[in-house]
Amino acid sequence: MKILFLGDVMGRAGRRAITENLPRLRSAWKLDFVVVNGENATSGMGLSASHAKVLLEAGADVLTLGDHAFDQKDMLAFAEQESRIVRPLNFSRSAPGKGARLYKTQTGKRVLVTQALGQVFMKRPFDDPFSALDAVFKTHPLGGMANAIIVDFHCEATSEKMAMGHWCDGRASLVVGTHTHVPTSDAMILPAGTAYLTDAGMCGDYNSVIGMEKAEPLRRFITGMPKDRFTPANDAATLSGVYVETDDKTGRATRIVPVRQGGKLQQSGP
Repeated sequence: MKILFLGDVMGRAGRRAITENLPRLRSAWKLDFVVVNGENATSGMGLSASHAKVLLEAGADVLTLGDHAFDQKDMLAFAEQESRIVRPLNFSRSAPGKGARLYKTQTGKRVLVTQALGQVFMKRPFDDPFSALDAVFKTHPLGGMANAIIVDFHCEATSEKMAMGHWCDGRASLVVGTHTHVPTSDAMILPAGTAYLTDAGMCGDYNSVIGMEKAEPLRRFITGMPKDRFTPANDAATLSGVYVETDDKTGRATRIVPVRQGGKLQQSGP
């Protein structure tokens, strides 16, 4: 199976990176399944229903969220109505939507998509992500109920992401980090067959401070005093993520390649 995962969509530039590049890549690379983390697509804070529809129409099969999952209030209802939305698994138990869903590709293959939030350096505590994912793996074993399993691990600390990757090794096809908006260069296949990348990066304008216009973040770092609201940068947009190929019988990864298309970063892909 050919799978593309795209990192955090950041504001208007991020949406543009998806709409301008994903339809072409979906066709050219003959992709079977596409997952997009869309949690910053609306003004850099959350994802609205209308912007979710834009990303889905551009070619995403599933949209994952994150710690800003419900910053846009219409997502509270939309997450219940739209089965292609996956919110964090270890969010509040009263949160709408689901944190793990099983999907069928056009060729009949079954793909499980799940997302968990990390605990280290996050602004508020979430339930244990390891035990939450363990329950999902037990009911959906790789190569059994699911031909492929994709884990979006949304957290701050690289050590926690790496620990999750090794803990999931052999139980998931791909473990990929999101949230920090900076792509890492450690794409690899772990010993038991799980593809791993610490962070997929963001889809957005990299002439910025993690997607935001530079002036206000710089002011706060230098003076310690806020003046204006953060505003998403909106120049050249880079699409950033990771491409993975898996064995349909075992679900194990056979190839992983970082993806950078358009904008400022060096071009790459399969």
